[in-house]
Amino acid sequence: MTAPALSRRLRLMGIAISLSAASLLASMPASARGPDGIADIAEKVIDSVVNISTSQSVEVKGGGRDAMPQLPPGSPFEEFFDDFFKNRRGGAPKGGDKSGEMQPPRKTNSLGSGFIIDAAGVVVTNNHVIADADEINVIMNDGTKIKAELVGVDKKTDIAVLKFKPVKPLVAVKFGDSDKLRLGEWVIAIGNPFSLGGSVTAGIVSARNRDISQGPYDSYIQTDASINRGNSGGPLFNLEGEVVGVNTLIISPTGGSIGLGFAVPSKTVARVVDQLQQFGELRRGWLGVRIQQVTEEIAESLNIKPARGALVAGIDDKGPAKPAGIEPGDVVVKFDGKDVKDPKDLSRAVADTAVGKEVDVVIIRKGNEESRKVTLGRLEDTEKVQQAAAKTKEDPVEKPVTQKALGLDLAALSKDLRTRYKIKDSVKGVIITGVDGSSDAAEKRLSAGDVIVEVAQEAVSNAADIKKRVDQLKKDGKKSVLMLVSNGEGELRFVALSVQ
Repeated sequence: MTAPALSRRLRLMGIAISLSAASLLASMPASARGPDGIADIAEKVIDSVVNISTSQSVEVKGGGRDAMPQLPPGSPFEEFFDDFFKNRRGGAPKGGDKSGEMQPPRKTNSLGSGFIIDAAGVVVTNNHVIADADEINVIMNDGTKIKAELVGVDKKTDIAVLKFKPVKPLVAVKFGDSDKLRLGEWVIAIGNPFSLGGSVTAGIVSARNRDISQGPYDSYIQTDASINRGNSGGPLFNLEGEVVGVNTLIISPTGGSIGLGFAVPSKTVARVVDQLQQFGELRRGWLGVRIQQVTEEIAESLNIKPARGALVAGIDDKGPAKPAGIEPGDVVVKFDGKDVKDPKDLSRAVADTAVGKEVDVVIIRKGNEESRKVTLGRLEDTEKVQQAAAKTKEDPVEKPVTQKALGLDLAALSKDLRTRYKIKDSVKGVIITGVDGSSDAAEKRLSAGDVIVEVAQEAVSNAADIKKRVDQLKKDGKKSVLMLVSNGEGELRFVALSVQ
C-alpha cells in the first residue's frame, strides 16, 4: 500500500471512530457525560435560583465607625473634624461624641442565595443568611425584587424557608436523592458569590457524610465546586437538574474558595422543609439518652468486636429509654433496622424518626445482644444544656484520706469534698482529688472533682473497691478498665484507662 493510500485510509478510520464515539456519548445518561451537560442544566434551572437580600437596624454607640475621633483640647484639627462630621451627620457636639452616646440607628445589609421549590413562591435558604433580619427580599434572576416572609427556621441544620407573592410565573426545582451521589460525580453550584448573582460553578463530589463539628446532625456533602461568600443558601445540582444539597459553608484561610465547600444533603433538607411548611418548626424524635464514642479501649473492656455503636453514658429519668429498660453501659448497635456505627448515626436516625413511633433498639449488654422496644418522645429545642460545675481552688477544711490508683488520688465523698467541688447529693461514688499529669487518666481529661461511679460496670463506694477491681483486672490479663465517671452535676461519661 502506497503512503498516500495509507494516509487516506487512516483519515477515514479516524472519522469513523470519531462518529462512533460521538454516537456512544450521545446515548450515555447525563450523569455519565460529565461536564458536557452543564450548560444545558444551568440554562434550565438558573431562573429558579434567587438572591436573598436582608437588612437590619443596628444601634450604634459613640466611638463606633461613624463617631468623630477624640482629639486633644486645642488640637489644630479640631475645627476641621467638627465641620466634617456636622456636614456628614447633621451635627455633632464640638470636640467629638461622648463615649457611650447613642447614635441614630444604622441599617446593615447582607446578601445570600436561595432557590424556589414551589411555583407558589416558596424559597429555601440558610438560616444564617436571614438570621435577625428586619426585612427580607427575594431578588429574581431578572432583577425583580419582592418582599418575603419567614415561614420557619431550623438552626440545627441551618435551613430556613421563605414565602413571597409571585408577580409572574416562577420556575421551581425539585429535590433529588443525595444518598445516590457517588464520589467523583459532577455537581453544579449556582448562587450569589460576592453579590455577583447568577454565578454558575461546577466540580465533583469530594466526600459524603462529612462531619465537621458544626452541629449534632452533621452529614455534609463536600465538593470542590467553587463556593464563596454569598453562595450560602444556594442549590447544589446534579446533572439531572435536581437539588442534591444546599451550599452552606466553606473552609478557607482567606475567605475565598480553596475547593473545600460543604452542602447540607437534600435528604436532610427535604424533611426539614416539609416540617417547617407544615408546623413552622421541627418535630424531632427523642430517645432520652446521653451517648459517646465506643473507642477501641472501651470496646475491649465491654467485649465488643469490632468497636462500633453508641455507648449510653446516661439516661434521662423522664425520657423514653428508661421505661424501655435501656441502661448506662449499653451499646446501641441498631436503631429501627438501621445499623449504628457511631454516635452520629444514632443521633441522626433518632432525629429523623417520627415522634410517637415505636421502634426496635438493639443493644449490647455485657457482651450479649438484646432488643428493646422504645416509643420515641419529642426533642424540645428549648431544652437546657447543663454546664459542668465550676471547680473551686479553695483549701479543704479537712484533709481527706486518699489512696492512689491508675495515677489518680481517690477519696471517699465527704460533706467537705462535696462543698469544695460542688458535687450534688445525688452523685454517689469515689471522688478524684488529684491526677498525675503524666498518666493515662490525664490524657483522658479526668480531673479533680470528677466522681468514679462504676468500675467494670459495678458500683464503687470507696477507694479500696477501685484498687481491688483494678488489681483483679490485671490478673485477668485485661489491658484496660472501664469506668463510669460523673461530674458535679451528675452528667455521666465512660472512660477506659490502661491498667498496664
